[in-house]
Amino acid sequence: MPYKNDFQIMNNQLDNIKAKLEKLRQLDTNLELFGSEKHRYILNPTVQIDVIKQFEAKHKITLPSDYVAFLTTLGNGGAGPFYGLEPLENAVLDDLDYKHKGSVLNPSKPFPHTDAWNMEFEPTVSEDENQEENDRQYEEFTNLYFDREQINGVIAICNYGCGISLNLVVNGREYGNVWTDDRGNDGGIYPTIQLGEKNKIKFLDWYELWLDKSIAEMTLKFDTKENTTIGVKKPWWKIW
Repeated sequence: MPYKNDFQIMNNQLDNIKAKLEKLRQLDTNLELFGSEKHRYILNPTVQIDVIKQFEAKHKITLPSDYVAFLTTLGNGGAGPFYGLEPLENAVLDDLDYKHKGSVLNPSKPFPHTDAWNMEFEPTVSEDENQEENDRQYEEFTNLYFDREQINGVIAICNYGCGISLNLVVNGREYGNVWTDDRGNDGGIYPTIQLGEKNKIKFLDWYELWLDKSIAEMTLKFDTKENTTIGVKKPWWKIW
């Protein structure tokens, strides 16, 4: 349970986030930043604490306090990094591209990773030597690699696109940290880096980092009188 000073720090951060989101909304009136056309810098209505308690009881977890504060104070998804924040009702969906209601995460079990994790397919026989055995080994590999158990203990909070999801750990030693599931691109599961993070990061810090980066990018656009593609670096949000 956070102490009184922690609540004050959190409230101050929420106030800062609210002000920065409004500033970004005013800077990007043409919706130029990646994903902004989808969320349009609008947050969904907030969630009542009773709804959150029901969600926690159903999944046998306690959500991180900063995430709960965001949901109850600022909004239940909407404006956010990349394609925006997912609402709480989508938090257990394991595929944010297609959102199959019957295919869900299991946050009630501990998250199994503490360090970046990945696997490579290393068959004992080549396709030329034994196609059938190679195929069997590949199926065995993919069943393990994409096993939903690899992403136990999280809820889905953001869709990066291209099969990449960002998740909040709600059970296990990485509790409260944001992790990326990039298995769809053979990238494995790792502490999120999509905003240029250098270290593991909590939810509110992650959200505010997106605001700071986005405001800086839009401010630079306004400060630059002539557009040129010469020497332009890859946007900070692109990783492929």
